[in-house]
Amino acid sequence: MMQEKRVLLIVGGGIAAFKIPELVRLLKGAGIGVTTVLTEGGAQFVTPLMLSALSGEACHTALWDLTREAEMGHIQLSRAADLVVVAPATADLMAKMAGGHADDLASTLLMATDKRVLVAPAMNVRMWEHPATRRNRATLEGDGILFVGPDAGEMACGEWGEGRMAEPEAILDAIRDALEDEGERPLRLTDAILRLPPEAVVLPGVAAGPLAGRHVIVTSGPTHEPIDPVRYIANRSSGAQGTAVAAGLRDLGARVTFVTGPATVPPPPGVQVVRVETAAEMRAAVERALPADAAVMAAAVADWRVTSASDRKIKKDGSGRPPALEMAENPDILAWISRAEARPPLVVGFAAETDDVLANATTKRLRKGCDWIVANDVSPATGVMGGTENSVILVTDRGAEPWPQLPKDEVGRRLAARIADHLGHEAGRP
Repeated sequence: MMQEKRVLLIVGGGIAAFKIPELVRLLKGAGIGVTTVLTEGGAQFVTPLMLSALSGEACHTALWDLTREAEMGHIQLSRAADLVVVAPATADLMAKMAGGHADDLASTLLMATDKRVLVAPAMNVRMWEHPATRRNRATLEGDGILFVGPDAGEMACGEWGEGRMAEPEAILDAIRDALEDEGERPLRLTDAILRLPPEAVVLPGVAAGPLAGRHVIVTSGPTHEPIDPVRYIANRSSGAQGTAVAAGLRDLGARVTFVTGPATVPPPPGVQVVRVETAAEMRAAVERALPADAAVMAAAVADWRVTSASDRKIKKDGSGRPPALEMAENPDILAWISRAEARPPLVVGFAAETDDVLANATTKRLRKGCDWIVANDVSPATGVMGGTENSVILVTDRGAEPWPQLPKDEVGRRLAARIADHLGHEAGRP
């Protein structure tokens, strides 16, 4: 039980709002006080009376309540809780938050609060994947907003994909975690601090460890190269291995910039997330993240893109002939960063191979100019792409080191430990 903790719950508009009464019930059962704010859209799915009855407190719906606003009620509401939760967080609510809008009670509370904010997104898969939503999420995460979900599954509209609001039990777990860590606010480290030796940087909310004060860039997931508004070139990468590497580096104290394509595995908490879709966007994001002490290029970047993607859906013309798609080679991010003027001291690439794994990986390391290559066999029989385990070979200038088959989380931890050891020796530390 979490006695004397309070949550301000903002209910957005969307079919997922039908789960909110269960969330309120779970919060009350956990001993967490709940004050609810119902948006105009949310009121299309649940009623103020229902939320008041379940929470045991008045449900707030209007900014222009003369009785409450005589005492600046929206300011009091925004400060009285220990955590602000937005569920469901619609695309519109996320856009308002990212843009700093304050034109109704919910958005005004979010602007006025000095407490942590946790959002549970819920929207159609296409809306979730839209570049505007990705930009808004990146902005919100950069501002320190916490996320839970969304999940992948069947939508109310009949489509399938990522965008379903997390289940009430998962949101409750995220709320508990946020309340337990409420003193650990996201910190923006300055370049001056990053230039200090790692042992000199000990800040609240930042993990200590052998990589404290170090900045590492990790790319992860697939890229999607558009053909037309509904089709794209992609691959089967889930982003699980890149996510595990980022988590391992974070646990050793590194400041991690996590550049991810549209992966099915959510990013790890405690890292700076930059969401991209195409290879060109990923390269630009990596360049913006420099300088860094190390770069781990774990993303499965598409080698090719359509030169001129259609702005309309390409339809059959009855001739039986497929459309002519002119292809161009995508930027080689690993080769570029390995030769960049601001090249990190350690560049680690990944080689996803289906045959002659070691030979191809060894050749790739020399051709790309990176320091290490993590090679693995991704042929269908291995189940590596989209699976939970991996069997890799670490290829360096000292030769090849096969690792046993391990869970991807453990591969991530081992690689992070090797990076920490390498950077420590390069700096002359034991």
